[in-house]
Amino acid sequence: MSKKEITTANAVAIIKKREGREFKAGGAWIYDNEIDRVEGSFENGDVIEVHDFDDYFLGYGFINEKSKIRIRMMSRKKDHPVTEELIEKRVRDAWEYRKATMADYMLEYLAPDNSDNSYALGADEYTRLSCRLIFGEADFLPGITIDKFADVLVIESLALGTDRMKDIILDKCKKVLAEDGVQIKGIYERSDAKVRELEGLERTKGFIGDKFDTKVLIEENGVKYYVDVENGQKTGFFLDQKFNRQSIRGLCKGKKVLDCFTHTGSFALNAAAGGASSVLGVDASDLGCRQAEENAALNGLEKIASFQCADVFELLPDLEKKGEKFDVVILDPPAFTKSRASIKKAATGYKEINMRGMKLVKDGGYLATCSCSHFMDEELFLKTIADAARDAHKRLRQVEFRQQAADHPILWGGAASYYLKFVIFQVCDEI
Repeated sequence: MSKKEITTANAVAIIKKREGREFKAGGAWIYDNEIDRVEGSFENGDVIEVHDFDDYFLGYGFINEKSKIRIRMMSRKKDHPVTEELIEKRVRDAWEYRKATMADYMLEYLAPDNSDNSYALGADEYTRLSCRLIFGEADFLPGITIDKFADVLVIESLALGTDRMKDIILDKCKKVLAEDGVQIKGIYERSDAKVRELEGLERTKGFIGDKFDTKVLIEENGVKYYVDVENGQKTGFFLDQKFNRQSIRGLCKGKKVLDCFTHTGSFALNAAAGGASSVLGVDASDLGCRQAEENAALNGLEKIASFQCADVFELLPDLEKKGEKFDVVILDPPAFTKSRASIKKAATGYKEINMRGMKLVKDGGYLATCSCSHFMDEELFLKTIADAARDAHKRLRQVEFRQQAADHPILWGGAASYYLKFVIFQVCDEI
């Protein structure tokens, strides 16, 4: 079967009575233990109808018996079956949403002088914009993520149904973007996450279509970066923190800054661009640190921002023993948990780094800290920080609470789409 075909099987899944709560609350998933039976024939990855226990039509979704997420829903309306036309509408809606929610950002950072508020965004700004174009369930295209880095697309496909549709989805992305003058020069696939195996899919990465230089130049908040879409983490760059990076600039002016888990230097370089007197970025990845150094040089910030390859958990106690203090400490760790089973262990890790980070902040200085795991919910994350402050004998004054950028929309009812929590605190010694 061609990957460009969408197969709607003559099959119906019947939900058990009083089940399907997450889907009925607005989510997109139906789990294996919520299904009473499936009537008719199908192949894994096919689109089927979903009915409630009383035969009430609930929508269309694609089924995979190899996954605990048995059905991922695509449409809730009987007259909106899953067709190429529906896929194009989903992609068009996603792009129009980004254009609307990112318009002010594009005018501020990517457009010419707009002091008279007369400039109209065009092909140049839309091309230079780097954003998450498709965010899976939150854009009603379950299991697929597409990041736009200038004129390059990077796709991560994690579910069988949309994996079979990915060629159609990508064709529609190119078509919709071209209507605004954006010509995509290349597509790279980063479907190499282990979670694909839970769907019965092999892990894969590589070019889709023509080859191109996988070191892509982007601009965010006026800072330039080289994004390695082939070898970088995830799709190569974390676009979800763009406004959070911007938010720390004012606090860093003239200050000594420590940026932990710096990855390719994004928070560190925003601090430096904001006027920090010095910035130390730390990451366990030698490749990440080398990329951060390259990005610092690209922006003429290499005399302000330096980078050290080290384990943050080992370095923070060493800095404390040496009596080091910083005006601003930034903690942007990877997700310490990817399952509910390891939340307790993850909370211990978050508490440890936050306690260590607080001890390195000068009295009256600032801590910016975050979690990117949706399993570490907002309530538990804030409680963990409070416990860390108690053990560090520090008092916290909350400056700002933020979430992921608008191009990573949060679908109410779809818990997995809300994952990034970002908080800025003033850290005060106990008196």
